[in-house]
Amino acid sequence: MDRKLKIYLDTSVPNFLFADDSPEKKEITFDFFDNFIKPGIYNSYVSPVVIAEIEDTNNSKKRADLLEIIENYPIELLEYNDSEAIEIQELAEKYIEHKIIPEKKLADALHIAICVVKGIDFLVSWNYKHLANVNREHKVKILN
Repeated sequence: MDRKLKIYLDTSVPNFLFADDSPEKKEITFDFFDNFIKPGIYNSYVSPVVIAEIEDTNNSKKRADLLEIIENYPIELLEYNDSEAIEIQELAEKYIEHKIIPEKKLADALHIAICVVKGIDFLVSWNYKHLANVNREHKVKILN
């Protein structure tokens, strides 16, 4: 029996459900949620880092809408034990130390480290600069 692929949604993905300034990406994101996330094609996950970023959203309506998306779709909150948390933090710091991810983008480094430590198959992101970036992906693989 084939296992479902595990995907991790960084914060940019649910954010684009509300991206009125980017209608094409908004439409693609809705399609992704309706045709892949909702029917459970993948095992979909977010982490406490995603939830923290959402909770830092200044607009209270948008914050509530984003949290509602996480609750209303089959998206699981990843949990990790203390030793995994230490491994995630150390790996994220290595991405920054090796200048794969900028120092001020710890959350991006954490997203990648969480995927590595938890054995996630794909990190899904609209963040082309730091996450959905072939050059950075190659550097991450080398460091890992």
